[in-house]
Amino acid sequence: MKKRDELTNDVPEPAEGGLSRRRFMGAAALAGVAGASGLGTAVMSRDAFAAAAEEARNNYVIHPGELDEYYGFWSGGHSGEVRVLGIPSMREIMRIPVFNVDSATGWGLTNESKDVLGHDNTHLNGDCHHPHISMTDGRYDGKYLFINDKANTRVARIRLDIMKCDKITTIPNVQAIHGLRLQKVPKTKYVFCNAEYVIPHPNDGSDTSLESSFTMFNALDAETMEVAFQVIVDGNLDNTDADYTGKYACSTCYNSEKALDLAGTMRNDRDWAVVFNIERIEQAVKNGNYKTLGDSEVPVVDGRHGSELTRYIPVPKNPHGLNTSPDGKYFIANGKLSPTCTIIQIDKLDDLFAGKLENERDVVVAEPELGLGPLHTTYDGRGNAYTTLFIDSQVCKWNIEDAIRHYNGEKVNYIRQKLDVHYQPGHNHASLTESRDADGKWLVVLSKFSKDRFLPAGPLHPENDQLIDISGEEMKLVHDGPTFAEPHDCILLRRDQITQTRKVWDREDPFFASAREQAQKDGVNLTADNKVVRDGNKVRVYITSVAPQYNLTEFKVKQGDEVTVYVTNLDTIEDVTHGFCMVNHGVSMEISPQQTSSVTFVADKPGVHWYYCNWFCHALHMEMRGRMLVEKA
Repeated sequence: MKKRDELTNDVPEPAEGGLSRRRFMGAAALAGVAGASGLGTAVMSRDAFAAAAEEARNNYVIHPGELDEYYGFWSGGHSGEVRVLGIPSMREIMRIPVFNVDSATGWGLTNESKDVLGHDNTHLNGDCHHPHISMTDGRYDGKYLFINDKANTRVARIRLDIMKCDKITTIPNVQAIHGLRLQKVPKTKYVFCNAEYVIPHPNDGSDTSLESSFTMFNALDAETMEVAFQVIVDGNLDNTDADYTGKYACSTCYNSEKALDLAGTMRNDRDWAVVFNIERIEQAVKNGNYKTLGDSEVPVVDGRHGSELTRYIPVPKNPHGLNTSPDGKYFIANGKLSPTCTIIQIDKLDDLFAGKLENERDVVVAEPELGLGPLHTTYDGRGNAYTTLFIDSQVCKWNIEDAIRHYNGEKVNYIRQKLDVHYQPGHNHASLTESRDADGKWLVVLSKFSKDRFLPAGPLHPENDQLIDISGEEMKLVHDGPTFAEPHDCILLRRDQITQTRKVWDREDPFFASAREQAQKDGVNLTADNKVVRDGNKVRVYITSVAPQYNLTEFKVKQGDEVTVYVTNLDTIEDVTHGFCMVNHGVSMEISPQQTSSVTFVADKPGVHWYYCNWFCHALHMEMRGRMLVEKA
């Protein structure tokens, strides 16, 4: 039998009578498929398909007062935040500020948020791409969500019990953290993240040539958020994923040419999927076989060609997405500039690292042609994969085992269906797809362009996140959702997999530990005292609040004082959030039930300055206010 590498233009043709996307530009174009798909050789009529789509839409409706079955966490793209949606309703429930400044909650303004962001942080922007949920034994445990910041080379962690960011780490020695995934088993010990751009070392302006430049694969300890190790690689890293043994991670890697220009990065016919042997890397670090760079103490190992720590599997040039199948059998690298996806069989990697295979391509078991611009692949847990085709503006549903059979020479059509999406899809994500529990119910496709799908709102258009029912044999589009500022990716998990979400804060929560520590030094009881403490030109104002009043409605300071206001919300009823906003001072913050929040500013203007509650909490909300009296210096 001939393998795919020996075949040319051997693409399965649509069955007779099949419809192409170009001939059927309705809401959902169903490509012709062979009998192996289970759909037969004929395509559904327009009326039959419309009826099936209408049935799917009825199934996704969540009525007023009903709760969604799934949580969806969306990266906020250039906004620097994470968004929480309910699925299948696609209702936005909450926004979690991470790398951005948010005046509603006070993120980036409060001392508690600065404890996370860094009190010397000067980066007010972020570029979030890939949100991923911590796991235990290959299943979501609902403890943490991790997200990257490509703009400023950071990784953040969100506690899912409070839906707040509690840790942010700047990754040393690299630039532009892009792909991010988590170790799946036995638990999320590591957060794996790719730095995309090569930089010289040292990067001090003394040498800007490519000869001394490289980038690195990075691993963070998920609990401490400290960088555990870094691995030098050839090329530019893109996306990454991990296996279900805890032994391997794999990343797509482009620019094997080491070029700086666009044309140069596409010169070679093949780039790589780089496999990292985590056990070997850990052992190398343990044995002291590493170096450090600059002022960083992070262990750095060399994983370039010839290293025992990595293997470089040739794949078509400029690959993009890298996704692990939920059965743990395959890494699938998406071709982008090639119409193919490359299927890498994970259980062959042991032999590859042991030197038992003739070449790296021996771990490739199929390379199906799917369409133009394959970027990302997700799974339904029933053996089917769903790949976005950026140029074709479609999602292609295909069967993995049939693709392998076809690669080995059998006459089988592995493509099940192609569905038009609107328009130019990037990431897609099926429910529970990154875990062993992939359930094949819902697929979200995040399209980069919306064009004519929504009312015009100026030259800047929203993007379009589309919800597709994949519970049956056919994909059915049921919802269009406009989104702002380019969410790149999302993740879906069942609502019962997040069991610890708090409705009221725990008074001992570490999120505001610094406030408790300062209050103790000042001899203040945060839940009882309303007082002013002066320490030179630093003034700390402690206020308790019960809707609809602050229990300190006036305090005096001097012009030029550095003022820190601590507000403790004594309400114990969920959803009774208070706010604090000092007029004309650029500060505001949220204080949810039983929370303490604090904000620091300079009282630089003499006179009367009102503060008020900016979160509606009571019928007398407008009357919840007080005055700061600033004495002229």
